[in-house]
Parts: sequence; C-alpha cells; structure tokens
Amino acid sequence: MTSRLHPLLRDRRRTLVAGSLAVTAALTLAGCGSSDPAPAGDSSGSSGSSAKTRTVDTANGKVEVPASPKRVVVLDSGELDSAITLGVRPVGATHSASEDAFPSYLPASETKDITPVGEIANASLESVAALEPDLILTSKVRDGERYDELSKIAPTVMTEATGSAWKENFQVHAEALGKQAEAKKVLATYDTQVAKVTEALGGKEKAAATDVNFVRFVEGAEIRIYGKQNYIGSLLADIGTGRPAITDKAKDGFSYDVSPEKIDLADADVIFTSTYGDPGKAGTTKTMNSGLWKGLKAARNDKVFKVDDRLWIAGIGYTAAGKILEEFETLMTK
Repeated sequence: MTSRLHPLLRDRRRTLVAGSLAVTAALTLAGCGSSDPAPAGDSSGSSGSSAKTRTVDTANGKVEVPASPKRVVVLDSGELDSAITLGVRPVGATHSASEDAFPSYLPASETKDITPVGEIANASLESVAALEPDLILTSKVRDGERYDELSKIAPTVMTEATGSAWKENFQVHAEALGKQAEAKKVLATYDTQVAKVTEALGGKEKAAATDVNFVRFVEGAEIRIYGKQNYIGSLLADIGTGRPAITDKAKDGFSYDVSPEKIDLADADVIFTSTYGDPGKAGTTKTMNSGLWKGLKAARNDKVFKVDDRLWIAGIGYTAAGKILEEFETLMTK
C-alpha cells in the first residue's frame, strides 16, 4: 500500500496558518456544543446511546468515539463516500481544490445540506469547530500535521492514507460510525457486482486477456499512466482485467508519468481517460489529436473511453465503485 496525496493536491497543498486566536476560537466553539444536536444521518444499526463511547483502532492509535455519532465532519472524498454509503449524512465536508461543490455522483439529496468546511487537505479549523461535531473522519496523508488541533475539536479517526487502501479505510469508517452491519451488506453487493462485470466480459480468462490502461491528463503536470497501486487499479484487479507491462514501471506502483511525445507507451487493448483541470491546459485535446495517440491500438479499434475524473479517480469509495463498475460494463460491452 502506497501513501500518496491525491494527484495534483500534493502540489497545491498549502500551509495552514492557524495562530493562537484561530485555535482558541476553534476550541471555544467546540466546547459550546448543543445538548440536543441535529442528527447527521440515519442512526439505525448503531449500538448504545450518544452518551457512551467505543474504542476504534486508528492510524494514531486507539481513539474513543461516540457509540452513535450524530454530527460527523469528513475531510476527504473517500470519507464522504463512506459516510453516504453507510447511510450517514455528514454535517460538514471538504471539497476538491478544483471545485466548490461535492462530487456529483453522490445523490444530491444526501449532499445538499452538508456545510462546506474548505478544501481537502486545507480545511478551516474554525468552520469545522463551528459545526460542533462529535466525530471527525480523515487521514494522516491529508491532515496528519493537524491531528492535535482536530482532536481537540472532536474525536478524530484517521486512516494512514487514501487510494489503494480504500477498502481497509471503509472498515475503519464503518467501525467509527457504528455501521459494521451495514458495511457487510455493502461488501456483499460489491462482490456480486464485480462478478457480474467479469462475466459480462466473457469470464475470467477473457477478462485477463484484455489489457486495460487508465490515462489521466493533469493540468500543470505530465500525463499519468496509472499503475496498480491506486483506487482504479484495485477495481481493475477485482474485475480481473489484464494490465499492460508499462504499469509495472509505475513509481511506487501509482503512476508512470510521460510527456505527450511518449504517449505511445500507454498503448493497450482498451484505454480509459480522464482530465483534471482544463482539457486545453492539461494537454488532453492536443495529445488525443496527435498522430501518436491515433496510432494506438485502442484508438484504432475505437476502444478509448473518456470518463468523469471526479468519479473514476477521486471517488475512492463503494458508492463510486458501484457507478464505475456499471459504466465500465456498459462501455466494454457496447
């Protein structure tokens, strides 16, 4: 498992300026919690009352959390997906640096009342504290440096990283939210859908004989040929598709970065592509109109599929996975 920042956010992560006044304000707000907080979501399936606590093993050791948390704040897209998937509507959440809205693949009815608390990896402590949370979900790779400040606001459950560890992270989120029973149902549904997609491809042998690549165009960076140690790589592994040899050269298993002049290295039977940022500035349009791109096997055979970056790359959860699997099956069998 590889610890990496979400692509591009690692380049845009800003240093948090939190002076003594900001921290004091955050702690003051945290200490003024209502005795009757509004529910963060459906609490069915939870054990005990909000007055009791449970112990959760986290990346920062054991953390005492409410047995039935009511006001949850999530600080990354994976945590947001987990909460919504498990039937919990957070009171606050971060958004990506490129957009002010929450991911559109999530039901609008479940995100419309969530209060934005800043960008991923740069949440506002004051905004978080103002929501009077009783639980915060995030990861060390996003907010490790601010664990002390966050934990003074509310019990903070951190996983180590994001991306390829998304399944393990989901289990931690489920335990923190008291939703282990619901989590088992989610996993069963996912396994059933994966098997269905593999069968739609012609079975395990045919799926394994089809090399699939994922190419991401990123504004301000080189083109990324995704390896196997990331969210989308794990989905392809579950389906059982083949992966081109170039994926074994990915740095830390995450991605093999190339210039437009070397895009021929991305060749595969099937190529999925997405763009982070403006397609013109990311080089998507220019590269895909080039002779090198048009000469790729996938391009010649009309097996290049453009997909939504916020779903396929940034979703990092079971709700996103369900939609990706559905779209993958449709595109691969049309």
